[in-house]
Amino acid sequence: MAQSSSRSTDFDRALGETKKQAENVASAFSGAAQDVYGQARDSAADVAGTANEAARSAMNSFEKAIRSTIETQPYTAAAIALGIGWLLGRMHRPF
Repeated sequence: MAQSSSRSTDFDRALGETKKQAENVASAFSGAAQDVYGQARDSAADVAGTANEAARSAMNSFEKAIRSTIETQPYTAAAIALGIGWLLGRMHRPF
């Protein structure tokens, strides 16, 4: 009986050590996953910020080009606006 109790104690001790090692591995994996997630989140925020700046810059350039065209060629700009309005209105009417 003493030998059976000793085996049970050894098994429990080995099981406890295995659980601790598994917890340590899980904790390390969790920490690494959180680091990767944080880096990905920061990278995505940087990309979104850069895209936002590029879009604003493009809109400003487009606005300046339209404004310049309207100021230098007002009749042409009015004719183009009239044509676009007519096309848009025509799209909503049956033929």
